Amino acid sequence: MIDPTFLSPKGRNEDERRLLRLFRALEPGDRRTLLAFAAFLEGYGAETEAAPREPELLPRPPQENVVAAIRRLSQSYPMLERSALIGEASSLMSAHLLQGRAAADVIDELEALFARYYAAYRDSFSNDGS
Repeated sequence: MIDPTFLSPKGRNEDERRLLRLFRALEPGDRRTLLAFAAFLEGYGAETEAAPREPELLPRPPQENVVAAIRRLSQSYPMLERSALIGEASSLMSAHLLQGRAAADVIDELEALFARYYAAYRDSFSNDGS
């Protein structure tokens, strides 16, 4: 549900106003990137689990872009803490967007990154019982 104060300029705090100004200044493709990244960050509030959850790996479509890959991997691995992944994932996204690294190579690294974090997540459950 949308916070009603967000709809009113008086109810917005400075961060919300700044974010909205920045969003409006972006090109459509960059807006989609920002929205995908915000969705990625949304997973901060993960709850404690008794046993590890298995990923539901979504297939990698042909011609996938980096933003779609992050979205797909986030959906495949909802149990991972986004705060732990954010630094490395944002570095990879920057390498693609700013340095021109090939999307396929960056996506391969993103898949490896998520798999590595999933292995650590799974191992944390076996270490808790020790």
